[in-house]
Amino acid sequence: MTIKTLNDLFIHDLSDVYSAEKQITRALPKMARAASDEKLIAAFNQHIEETSGQIERLDELVEATPEVKIKRMKCHAIEGLVEEAQEIIDSVEKGEVRDHGLIGAAQKVEHYEIATYGTLHALALKLGYTQAAKLLEQTLNEEKQTDEKLTSVAESITVS
Repeated sequence: MTIKTLNDLFIHDLSDVYSAEKQITRALPKMARAASDEKLIAAFNQHIEETSGQIERLDELVEATPEVKIKRMKCHAIEGLVEEAQEIIDSVEKGEVRDHGLIGAAQKVEHYEIATYGTLHALALKLGYTQAAKLLEQTLNEEKQTDEKLTSVAESITVS
C-alpha cells in the first residue's frame, strides 16, 4: 500500500492492528493453556474476550467512518511476537518460569498495541474522525489496563 497522506497512514496502521488483533485471538488460548498460574490463566482468558470486543470496535469504527476501508495485510510485528511466545511454550517447562516468560511475551504485545492505538488515536483526532478517536481511545485504555494487570500477576507469582 502506498502511503501519501495522513489518511493513508491511518488506514495502513488500522489495517495492521486489525491483523494483529486477529492473530492475538489465535495466540491467547494457546498461552492460557500453557500457563500454570490461575491468575495468569484468568488474565489471558479475560483478554481473549476483550480482544474480540476490540475487533468488533474496529469494525464499528470502519462502519462509522466512510473514508476508511481496512486493507488485507499481515502484521509482521505481532507475528514475530507470537512466535517468541511459542518459543517460550516449546522451550520452558510448565511452571513459574514459563509463566513469567509468557507474561513478558504478552506485555511485549501489549506495548506494541499501546503504541499503535496511541498513534491511531492521535491521527483520528488530526483527521477529524471524532467517533473513531473515541473508539480507539477505549481500546487504548483497555490495552493499558491489561498491561497493568499482567504486571500485577507477575508480581504475585513466587518462583520456587
